[in-house]
Amino acid sequence: MNEVKTADGDRLTPLPPGFAIPRLLGLMRHSIRATELDLSDIAVLTEAASGAYGVTPVIAAMAGARRVYARARASRYGSVAEGSAWVYDLVEAAGAAGRVLVVDELATDILGTVDIVTNSGHLRPISAELIDCLPTTAVVALMYEAWEFRPNDIDVGACARRNIPIVGVNERHAALDVFSFLGSLCAKQLLCCGLPIYGNRIALLCDNDFAEAIRNALVGLGARIEMFSAVGEIFRDGWDAIVVALKPVFEPRIGHPEARHLATVTPAGTIIIQFWGDVNRDAVMAQGLNIWPSASPPPGHMGALLSEIGPEPIVRLQTGDLRAAEWILRGAQQFPMVLRSPSTSDAQRTLNECIDNKT
Repeated sequence: MNEVKTADGDRLTPLPPGFAIPRLLGLMRHSIRATELDLSDIAVLTEAASGAYGVTPVIAAMAGARRVYARARASRYGSVAEGSAWVYDLVEAAGAAGRVLVVDELATDILGTVDIVTNSGHLRPISAELIDCLPTTAVVALMYEAWEFRPNDIDVGACARRNIPIVGVNERHAALDVFSFLGSLCAKQLLCCGLPIYGNRIALLCDNDFAEAIRNALVGLGARIEMFSAVGEIFRDGWDAIVVALKPVFEPRIGHPEARHLATVTPAGTIIIQFWGDVNRDAVMAQGLNIWPSASPPPGHMGALLSEIGPEPIVRLQTGDLRAAEWILRGAQQFPMVLRSPSTSDAQRTLNECIDNKT
């Protein structure tokens, strides 16, 4: 197990062997090469996080960023001390000491020098106040695909007013292939709630591009799968689980009417797996249905993090996000890893469509 220590030498949360620093450095180097990420002469503002998400500032530094500012903030995943210590351990091991500065406050003089801002947990929500301090040449990296946009993450109006692009990433690009990890993540949810997957009868309720990756993985593990794009389509059967992978909107995708329908088509003991899409848990439990995970994720967020199956998908995702932002920042004419137009008007229109259509 890896032991992270604070500056005072206190031992913090140990990490499993898959997070061993030599392995992480190898994954980061490979991903930087695969994406051809080059952040020379670029300043990055991101987060100093614990676990897998601690790689983001280190990837930026390894890719040649002239300066990386990493904001540390206490969260349910770790303390400021833990996040800071972990990032500095990785930075030192990567030979990038001096390029990364962990901060707990975002001073105006820092924001005024930043070229790329990542839409990371310790920076969200990215407010108008923050955006107004950025150079007009800055770019905000969305850190996921454009169609997954969560309106509460970023003040879109402030970005549009200052002509600052918001850049999504193509997670399915061959150099990233992040979607292929979604099936493993869903499988872990099923295993953790006590289902073996093999031989299980599972209804996959999915209205988005996650469907194929999840289905392929579960079928490969021996599950018997039926696909549905709407709750009302699910028919009565001996379901062991219903996997909910619906794109969030402004109201729960599983509310009282949906919970009543699910109760009529499922036998006693069926488990509702919240993979993605908000669920009214009171409505589900009122119908006598079981739900997993036991703790409700934040609105709009997935029920499990990709980091729960190890650091590799996060390394790939974060590297690709930075590469997409770099493409736009440098004014590239071709950007296969980007799923957002470099034109601010086009980017604003696309985000407005996401919001207006509640998709």
